[in-house]
Amino acid sequence: MQSCLKLDQEFYSEVTPSTFFKNKSDVYAALYRPFTHARWYVGEDRWRLQEYTADNFAITTKGRHWYNGGENERYHYHRWTPDDNWIWGTWRGTLMGVALCLDVKSDLAQLDYEKLTMTAEDQVAHLAQLDALIAFFYMRGLDYFGGMPIFTSLEGESLPRNTDEELFKHIETLLQNAIEALPEKAQDQETEGSLYKVAAAAMLAQLYFNAESYISKPMYTEAKAIATDIIDNKYGTYSLDGDWNGPHGFNNNKSPELLWAIPSKFKYLQYDWFYADFYHYNTRQYFDQDMGGNNGAHLTPSRQPNGNVYTSFKLGKPYEKFTAGDVRKQPYVYNGGDDYEGMFIIGPHKTPDGRPINGGEEYKDKPLTFVDQVGRFSEVGPDKKYNSIEQLPSKMSEGEENTGVRLVKVPIPNIGNNDKRWGAYNPVIRLAEIYYILAECHFREGNLAEAASLVNQVRKRNFADQVDPNPVTSTNLDKYRLLDEWSIEFLGEGRRRTDLIRWNAFVTESWWDHQPSQSAHLNRFPVPTQAISGNNNLQPNPGYN
Repeated sequence: MQSCLKLDQEFYSEVTPSTFFKNKSDVYAALYRPFTHARWYVGEDRWRLQEYTADNFAITTKGRHWYNGGENERYHYHRWTPDDNWIWGTWRGTLMGVALCLDVKSDLAQLDYEKLTMTAEDQVAHLAQLDALIAFFYMRGLDYFGGMPIFTSLEGESLPRNTDEELFKHIETLLQNAIEALPEKAQDQETEGSLYKVAAAAMLAQLYFNAESYISKPMYTEAKAIATDIIDNKYGTYSLDGDWNGPHGFNNNKSPELLWAIPSKFKYLQYDWFYADFYHYNTRQYFDQDMGGNNGAHLTPSRQPNGNVYTSFKLGKPYEKFTAGDVRKQPYVYNGGDDYEGMFIIGPHKTPDGRPINGGEEYKDKPLTFVDQVGRFSEVGPDKKYNSIEQLPSKMSEGEENTGVRLVKVPIPNIGNNDKRWGAYNPVIRLAEIYYILAECHFREGNLAEAASLVNQVRKRNFADQVDPNPVTSTNLDKYRLLDEWSIEFLGEGRRRTDLIRWNAFVTESWWDHQPSQSAHLNRFPVPTQAISGNNNLQPNPGYN
């Protein structure tokens, strides 16, 4: 403490934007701070609330691992409470994102950009980016919780919740203004993380697309109009990527399909949160990497323990929903450089040179084989718990270390190419989503042929010579095929719960080890206990009193 003592130091009454921002780099450092929060926000607890509560993913208990006090089962069975951490982290993370944007916006609005060798147009665009990012955070909050307190500055304190309609309107206004103020991205310009006009338009399309869920007012006509304009390049030139992994690969910042993606550089903006959850402790040998996993998450099973595909429910079964011949359905293999194939871990687990990888729990010192099933297969046999596989239960409590297909949506290089690790950007909005939004709007109008055509334009890139053996047609397209197509194309991209709610399927449909609650209030999460404890003006959501 003595070393910090300086009696003749000069004190400043305040640090103002004009004294803090010295050059263009300072402006961009401040501008992109909320974007680093957005990179974190689209993963972790927000992803978990979207995917582990829905039909495509689960974290089963695997022997002595992953029960976690019943947390994972609560989400899968829709028994969450206002005290659950994922819910509190999401409420807090949403409003923190809004606050970060408002803080930076307040500072940048006061600057003389010309003194910093920038233009007034730059300033307008930067403020519009922050408005669009505020709208993004609030739209996710509306999706998770309904109405939230609307902050337009950091002056407010302990504000009550605004209504769903008021928050919807606030988001709509922010996006409409941002669309007018944001520039278009130049043709062939690589994605670098900024929000351009097309991203704000796409968010407005998303808002209208889910309006019936948010404010009980169908706005598919409005969503259809914006989606059509985006595809027609009214907001800049974009196109579907010709390669299935173009939007996800090591160089996806060059993909013409990305409408907004957040940079993810090794040791800088890491898109790595999912790694530990998905992969086995010994999967580092499969990837030829130095990182172990925690062996928790996997796809929900398509097959019963006896090997038969489940027929008692229509949702879920994500791996089985991929058509045979779909290049994505192959096991993930890294071929070196930027080249890789497949996006699943399934079947015998082996090193790149073909040696078996052994387990460490139920299959200790035995070769691992990942299966599209859930069951305690290690407990079947003479003098064991079960006499035959037919007796095996399949439920959340019955996993093993090799349970479930594992997703590799973001490519993992080997350790010799670690300069590429986490190099892929994190796609937030892809043009493929706009095609699917437009397809669903046409479907809801009864125009099944146009809906099928739009989905097939995306599907065909996933097959050799673009020959799809199972295209969508007017005769096979119904609610479930459309939900399957959303699942297949956007598997693991953190949106599944929202799609199910839009189709009134989240609380009314069955999937693996999940029976419907028929309780509409579960379409929204409760306002967390910690939030109400810190702000007595907040009212809980109905059904959680």
